[in-house]
Amino acid sequence: MDVLIHLFVGLHIIGIAALLGGFLTQMKAMGQGTARFVPGMLHGALTMLVTGVALVGLNQADDHHVNAIKIGVKLALLIVILGLVYVKRDEEKIDKGAFGVVGLLTMANIFIAVLWT
Repeated sequence: MDVLIHLFVGLHIIGIAALLGGFLTQMKAMGQGTARFVPGMLHGALTMLVTGVALVGLNQADDHHVNAIKIGVKLALLIVILGLVYVKRDEEKIDKGAFGVVGLLTMANIFIAVLWT
């Protein structure tokens, strides 16, 4: 079971990298007002959602403690990220505020995962 959990943690990190990487590659365009949500950002957020749900299930099945409040906060942030990216995925230009919120919430999600023990 530990191997499966570690596999899903790795996939979860790949999802985070895709979402944050997509954001970081558009930072220069954000300064120019031409930033857009690239497909990798949506795929990364969906990967995070699927692997995160799987990780919660696998950890509970293996009798590990799961902090429900932490997972709930992370899920709420991810749902906001997914909503913004999904709704505005076809727009040529994204408002700086909406684009910045996605980056901020992504980084907040990372810090919550790492620092909230």
